[in-house]
Amino acid sequence: MAKSGLAARLYRGEADLNIVGRRKLWFGVAGVLVLIAILSFALSGFKLGIEFAGGNSFQVPASVGTLDGAEKTVDEVLADEAPGVEVVSAQKVGGTSGEYYEMRTGQLSAEQANAAKTAMAEKFGIQADQISGNQVSEAWGSQVTSRALLGLIIFIAVVSVYLVLRFEWRMAVAAIVSLLTNLVLTAGIYSLVGFEVTPSTIIGFLTILGFALYDVVVVFDKVQENTRGITANNNLTYGEASNLALNQSLMRSLNTSVVALLPVGGLLFIGAGLLGAGTLKDLGLVLFVGMAVAFLTSILLATPLLVLLKNQDPRISAHNKRVLARRSALARGEITPKGAPRTAPVGDEPIDPEAAALAGAAPKVGARPTGKRPSGARGGRPAGGGGNRPGGAKRR
Repeated sequence: MAKSGLAARLYRGEADLNIVGRRKLWFGVAGVLVLIAILSFALSGFKLGIEFAGGNSFQVPASVGTLDGAEKTVDEVLADEAPGVEVVSAQKVGGTSGEYYEMRTGQLSAEQANAAKTAMAEKFGIQADQISGNQVSEAWGSQVTSRALLGLIIFIAVVSVYLVLRFEWRMAVAAIVSLLTNLVLTAGIYSLVGFEVTPSTIIGFLTILGFALYDVVVVFDKVQENTRGITANNNLTYGEASNLALNQSLMRSLNTSVVALLPVGGLLFIGAGLLGAGTLKDLGLVLFVGMAVAFLTSILLATPLLVLLKNQDPRISAHNKRVLARRSALARGEITPKGAPRTAPVGDEPIDPEAAALAGAAPKVGARPTGKRPSGARGGRPAGGGGNRPGGAKRR
């Protein structure tokens, strides 16, 4: 029979991928990526939207021409009216009054904003009242950031309590570390690529927390199922049982991530890219990046970190040593696996202690006695009849 493909074995949980066994590799990769992200924060920073950095925005009707042409015209106006200030971002936005271009610029004074608005109307050949402008203070962005950080702290505290009550404190620590790593790596991608950070980005960051936690809880639930009562037998170490749980839940996690990424990808690439719904770009982008990173951290980081913490437990550490010692003895032939036929010792050959224990074990419940069965047709009863009747009496 031909061997099953990787996809089929993944569905059955039989892929036997050694994820936990390579935890040093995953920890090293995660450490390098986190270090790169932190260096990017320090050296490059973030490209902040006007809600955080402060600035002005102008809405110009889309009927004036293409987006690139409109952006170029606004830059020319700003060079004359406010030297040093330029268009930070430009996007096409649709509204109830029709489509328009939103031009976001650096900080302008009230006089500069009015002069720029009048010059734009002349350049585009439209009325000044057809161009609307807004000024945003950076204080508003600071307020949004502080509230988002407060929400993040409350979320982590509530999640920690839930995980401790639902599982144990080591699982809570592994899940929170995976969660924070996910946020740092997602933020690092934003910093490296230069994606603009807006209030929608902050909302997206808070949204991916729940998704990342869900994936970790699904895997930890299977780990708990596989490791319940694990010290009662010497078949698997804690790491091997956890790795088996990862293989059994890997396809489920992959399916969940793919199904979640499909609508987000549609929101990002179709809504923002093809249809020009620029307001969806910031939210869709952070969700897409964050969910993809969450899948990787929940599989490659959370469970291997849990195994590392559990191996510090004296009870689990002793169990792991017993399992490895038994395998080593089996490999050397010092003991016989359970179920193997026993052979009598020859000469001075040492008696197998496990076989001796099995030989002297009590019979299983319901087994027949091994002694000689009494003679007679019914196990000792008289052959000629039952009860108290004499054996030679005949019925009339």
